[in-house]
Amino acid sequence: MGAEERAEATGDDLKGKAKEAWGKVTDDERLEAEGKVDQAKSDLKNAVEDVKDAFKH
Repeated sequence: MGAEERAEATGDDLKGKAKEAWGKVTDDERLEAEGKVDQAKSDLKNAVEDVKDAFKH
């Protein structure tokens, strides 16, 4: 299951980067902030997966 979560986290990160960039281009601070939140969620998901992996080995 780890690969699925990692892929989802990568998708969240890419979506967040796109939102953040579009927010900067359009001067939409709310969208830019949403993008940063999406990226933070991605980082958290990856950290959880790292902990899971550490306990598997």
